[in-house]
Amino acid sequence: MERSSEDFKLANLVARVAQGAEAVYTLKEPLGDRDMECAEHGPYQSSGMRYMGKREIWTPCPDCEDARLAANRQAEAEKKAERARQELEFQIGEAAIPQRFIGRTLDNFNASTAEQQAALRIAAEFVQDFEANAKRGSSLIFSGLPGTGKSHLATAILQALMPHHCGLYVTCMGVIRAVRGTWRKDSERSEQQVLNIYAEVPLLVLDEIGVQYGTDGEQTILFDVLDRRYRDMKPSIFLTNQDKKGFKEFIGERTFDRLTETSRWVPFDWASYRPQARKEAA
Repeated sequence: MERSSEDFKLANLVARVAQGAEAVYTLKEPLGDRDMECAEHGPYQSSGMRYMGKREIWTPCPDCEDARLAANRQAEAEKKAERARQELEFQIGEAAIPQRFIGRTLDNFNASTAEQQAALRIAAEFVQDFEANAKRGSSLIFSGLPGTGKSHLATAILQALMPHHCGLYVTCMGVIRAVRGTWRKDSERSEQQVLNIYAEVPLLVLDEIGVQYGTDGEQTILFDVLDRRYRDMKPSIFLTNQDKKGFKEFIGERTFDRLTETSRWVPFDWASYRPQARKEAA
């Protein structure tokens, strides 16, 4: 029976595939083991392989290879640490943490009294449970005289949460000025865009509540920000020199009602650190 041209084509194709498979097989030829000497670590056994019928490669000294891999891991760890440091610096800049408070931590907070230790413990728990706090929209209100460490603890929380969670530090007047700044004709941002920044950031630290005049217009701006964070269950940290009555008068009854539902009041009822700090610096 005569073979058709299609049969010949198929046979040739099979032959070429077989030849290719054989060529691939011979691309890598084991050479077995042999004893070799490392100038640093002494004798070792090396395994060899010949590639393409010409190039031979023998495994290096295992101790040297371990040292090389360890060095690579160290270099990668250093690169990763540097990237993390740069990311942290970027986030600190984005968070607008004042220069004075960069590097403030929970560990270097002065907690020599039971009341100070209680405030520190609450701050540490807020950091530890931040995932749950973020889901619930739980917040803190630090209340006390100037110089009692409220800003220290608040910015320490911000920095402790970085780089996994970003936040923003701003004074109450800073929010009001930023919103009012959008009312100018040459403003690059709309009022809604600015309000969105403060409303949407994962953690907002709002300092100096009570320094502003407490006018109806100021209360309206604060209500817009805090009511949005309340509805979206975004956690915040509020810092004030006022007691509860004064705090309520400054932020308004509507905002106060929302905050008391989701926020924990933390009193800083002790004297200012600043006189002691001046003595130590002298």
